[in-house]
Amino acid sequence: MSTAVPHPARGPAEVPDRDAALAAGLAAGDETCLAAVYRRWGPRVQALARRALGDSREAEDVAQQVFLAAWRGRSGYCPELGSPMAWLTGITRRKIADALAARSRRAALVEGAAARYPLDSPWHEEVDAVVDRVLVAQELARLPVPQRTVLRLTFYEDLTQPQIAERTGWPLGTVKSHARRGMHRLRLLLRDAPGEA
Repeated sequence: MSTAVPHPARGPAEVPDRDAALAAGLAAGDETCLAAVYRRWGPRVQALARRALGDSREAEDVAQQVFLAAWRGRSGYCPELGSPMAWLTGITRRKIADALAARSRRAALVEGAAARYPLDSPWHEEVDAVVDRVLVAQELARLPVPQRTVLRLTFYEDLTQPQIAERTGWPLGTVKSHARRGMHRLRLLLRDAPGEA
Protein backbone atom coordinates (compact mmCIF):
# COMPACT_ATOMS: atom_id res chain seq x y z
CA MET A 1 0.00 0.00 0.00
CA SER A 2 1.53 3.26 -1.10
CA THR A 3 1.38 6.28 1.09
CA ALA A 4 1.27 9.37 -1.05
CA VAL A 5 2.37 12.48 0.72
CA PRO A 6 0.11 15.38 -0.23
CA HIS A 7 1.91 18.47 -1.44
CA PRO A 8 0.82 21.72 0.18
CA ALA A 9 -0.83 24.18 -2.16
CA ARG A 10 1.63 26.71 -3.45
CA GLY A 11 1.05 30.34 -2.61
CA PRO A 12 1.50 33.16 -5.12
CA ALA A 13 5.12 33.75 -4.11
CA GLU A 14 5.99 30.07 -4.59
CA VAL A 15 4.79 29.73 -8.19
CA PRO A 16 7.92 29.84 -10.36
CA ASP A 17 7.97 32.47 -13.09
CA ARG A 18 4.40 33.54 -12.29
CA ASP A 19 5.03 37.06 -13.55
CA ALA A 20 6.52 35.78 -16.80
CA ALA A 21 3.58 33.40 -17.29
CA LEU A 22 1.07 36.18 -16.71
CA ALA A 23 2.93 38.50 -19.09
CA ALA A 24 3.13 35.79 -21.75
CA GLY A 25 -0.58 35.05 -21.40
CA LEU A 26 -1.42 38.74 -21.63
CA ALA A 27 0.75 39.15 -24.75
CA ALA A 28 -1.00 36.13 -26.27
CA GLY A 29 -4.40 37.79 -25.74
CA ASP A 30 -5.61 35.59 -22.88
CA GLU A 31 -8.36 37.55 -21.12
CA THR A 32 -7.98 35.36 -18.02
CA CYS A 33 -4.39 36.57 -17.74
CA LEU A 34 -5.56 40.17 -18.12
CA ALA A 35 -7.86 39.69 -15.13
CA ALA A 36 -5.00 38.09 -13.15
CA VAL A 37 -2.62 40.90 -14.12
CA TYR A 38 -5.22 43.43 -12.96
CA ARG A 39 -5.70 41.65 -9.62
CA ARG A 40 -1.94 41.35 -9.09
CA TRP A 41 -0.79 44.84 -10.09
CA GLY A 42 -3.96 46.94 -10.11
CA PRO A 43 -3.62 48.11 -6.49
CA ARG A 44 -0.01 49.23 -7.09
CA VAL A 45 -0.93 51.08 -10.29
CA GLN A 46 -3.84 52.77 -8.52
CA ALA A 47 -1.60 53.73 -5.57
CA LEU A 48 0.92 55.35 -7.96
CA ALA A 49 -1.86 57.31 -9.64
CA ARG A 50 -3.42 58.35 -6.33
CA ARG A 51 -0.07 59.64 -5.02
CA ALA A 52 0.52 61.65 -8.20
CA LEU A 53 -3.02 62.98 -8.64
CA GLY A 54 -4.24 63.28 -5.06
CA ASP A 55 -7.70 62.07 -6.07
CA SER A 56 -8.95 58.50 -5.53
CA ARG A 57 -11.66 58.68 -8.20
CA GLU A 58 -9.28 60.05 -10.79
CA ALA A 59 -6.71 57.39 -9.78
CA GLU A 60 -9.32 54.66 -10.42
CA ASP A 61 -9.98 56.12 -13.87
CA VAL A 62 -6.25 56.24 -14.64
CA ALA A 63 -5.82 52.62 -13.46
CA GLN A 64 -8.58 51.50 -15.83
CA GLN A 65 -6.95 53.43 -18.66
CA VAL A 66 -3.58 51.81 -17.86
CA PHE A 67 -4.91 48.27 -18.10
CA LEU A 68 -6.93 49.09 -21.20
CA ALA A 69 -3.75 50.51 -22.79
CA ALA A 70 -1.79 47.43 -21.66
CA TRP A 71 -4.39 45.16 -23.27
CA ARG A 72 -4.44 47.13 -26.51
CA GLY A 73 -0.64 47.41 -26.62
CA ARG A 74 0.12 43.92 -25.33
CA SER A 75 2.03 42.96 -28.49
CA GLY A 76 4.55 45.70 -27.68
CA TYR A 77 5.56 44.26 -24.30
CA CYS A 78 9.16 42.96 -24.34
CA PRO A 79 9.99 40.88 -21.23
CA GLU A 80 13.71 41.31 -21.87
CA LEU A 81 13.33 45.09 -21.33
CA GLY A 82 11.77 44.80 -17.90
CA SER A 83 9.24 43.17 -15.63
CA PRO A 84 5.48 43.46 -16.25
CA MET A 85 5.24 45.92 -13.33
CA ALA A 86 7.98 48.09 -14.87
CA TRP A 87 6.02 48.09 -18.15
CA LEU A 88 2.78 48.95 -16.35
CA THR A 89 4.58 51.69 -14.40
CA GLY A 90 5.69 53.28 -17.68
CA ILE A 91 2.12 53.23 -18.99
CA THR A 92 0.89 54.61 -15.65
CA ARG A 93 3.30 57.56 -15.82
CA ARG A 94 2.07 58.44 -19.32
CA LYS A 95 -1.57 58.22 -18.25
CA ILE A 96 -0.87 60.35 -15.16
CA ALA A 97 0.80 62.96 -17.40
CA ASP A 98 -2.25 62.90 -19.69
CA ALA A 99 -4.58 63.33 -16.70
CA LEU A 100 -2.56 66.26 -15.35
CA ALA A 101 -2.48 67.93 -18.77
CA ALA A 102 -6.25 67.49 -19.15
CA ARG A 103 -6.73 68.89 -15.64
CA SER A 104 -4.66 71.96 -16.59
CA ARG A 105 -6.67 72.45 -19.80
CA ARG A 106 -9.93 72.28 -17.86
CA ALA A 107 -8.67 74.74 -15.26
CA ALA A 108 -7.61 77.17 -17.99
CA LEU A 109 -11.00 76.83 -19.69
CA VAL A 110 -12.85 77.45 -16.43
CA GLU A 111 -10.62 80.43 -15.66
CA GLY A 112 -11.20 81.87 -19.13
CA ALA A 113 -14.94 81.35 -18.90
CA ALA A 114 -15.03 82.88 -15.40
CA ALA A 115 -13.12 85.93 -16.66
CA ARG A 116 -15.55 86.32 -19.52
CA TYR A 117 -18.62 85.76 -17.37
CA PRO A 118 -17.93 87.23 -13.89
CA LEU A 119 -20.01 85.86 -11.05
CA ASP A 120 -21.77 89.19 -10.58
CA SER A 121 -23.01 89.18 -14.19
CA PRO A 122 -26.35 87.68 -15.23
CA TRP A 123 -24.41 85.18 -17.38
CA HIS A 124 -22.73 83.20 -14.59
CA GLU A 125 -25.14 80.26 -15.04
CA GLU A 126 -23.84 79.82 -18.57
CA VAL A 127 -20.20 79.24 -17.57
CA ASP A 128 -20.59 75.45 -17.31
CA ALA A 129 -22.37 75.31 -20.66
CA VAL A 130 -19.60 77.39 -22.26
CA VAL A 131 -16.90 75.12 -20.83
CA ASP A 132 -18.77 72.03 -22.06
CA ARG A 133 -19.10 73.48 -25.57
CA VAL A 134 -15.40 74.35 -25.66
CA LEU A 135 -14.41 70.86 -24.48
CA VAL A 136 -16.63 69.20 -27.08
CA ALA A 137 -15.23 71.47 -29.81
CA GLN A 138 -11.66 70.63 -28.79
CA GLU A 139 -12.29 66.88 -28.76
CA LEU A 140 -14.25 67.11 -32.03
CA ALA A 141 -11.19 68.72 -33.64
CA ARG A 142 -9.17 65.62 -32.72
CA LEU A 143 -11.37 63.32 -34.84
CA PRO A 144 -10.42 62.28 -38.39
CA VAL A 145 -11.74 64.74 -40.99
CA PRO A 146 -14.61 62.56 -42.36
CA GLN A 147 -15.95 61.81 -38.86
CA ARG A 148 -15.56 65.44 -37.79
CA THR A 149 -17.34 66.63 -40.96
CA VAL A 150 -20.33 64.36 -40.43
CA LEU A 151 -20.70 65.26 -36.74
CA ARG A 152 -20.37 69.00 -37.38
CA LEU A 153 -23.00 68.88 -40.12
CA THR A 154 -25.23 66.85 -37.81
CA PHE A 155 -24.94 68.98 -34.69
CA TYR A 156 -24.07 72.46 -35.92
CA GLU A 157 -26.12 72.57 -39.11
CA ASP A 158 -28.83 70.14 -37.98
CA LEU A 159 -28.65 68.08 -41.18
CA THR A 160 -29.99 64.56 -41.45
CA GLN A 161 -27.75 61.77 -42.66
CA PRO A 162 -29.38 61.71 -46.15
CA GLN A 163 -28.83 65.48 -46.37
CA ILE A 164 -25.19 65.03 -45.36
CA ALA A 165 -24.77 62.33 -48.02
CA GLU A 166 -26.21 64.70 -50.60
CA ARG A 167 -24.02 67.61 -49.52
CA THR A 168 -20.76 65.59 -49.31
CA GLY A 169 -21.40 63.24 -52.21
CA TRP A 170 -20.65 60.25 -49.95
CA PRO A 171 -22.88 57.16 -49.98
CA LEU A 172 -25.43 57.12 -47.16
CA GLY A 173 -23.81 53.99 -45.67
CA THR A 174 -20.46 55.82 -45.50
CA VAL A 175 -22.08 58.77 -43.74
CA LYS A 176 -23.72 56.44 -41.21
CA SER A 177 -20.42 54.66 -40.63
CA HIS A 178 -18.53 57.94 -40.07
CA ALA A 179 -21.27 59.14 -37.69
CA ARG A 180 -21.18 55.92 -35.67
CA ARG A 181 -17.36 55.77 -35.45
CA GLY A 182 -17.13 59.50 -34.76
CA MET A 183 -19.65 59.36 -31.90
CA HIS A 184 -17.87 56.35 -30.43
CA ARG A 185 -14.46 58.08 -30.53
CA LEU A 186 -15.87 61.36 -29.24
CA ARG A 187 -17.51 59.53 -26.34
CA LEU A 188 -14.16 57.88 -25.48
CA LEU A 189 -12.25 61.16 -25.70
CA LEU A 190 -14.74 62.95 -23.45
CA ARG A 191 -14.94 60.03 -21.01
CA ASP A 192 -11.13 59.91 -20.69
CA ALA A 193 -10.93 63.61 -19.79
CA PRO A 194 -10.41 63.71 -15.99
CA GLY A 195 -13.37 65.10 -14.14
CA GLU A 196 -15.84 64.02 -16.81
CA ALA A 197 -18.66 61.72 -15.84
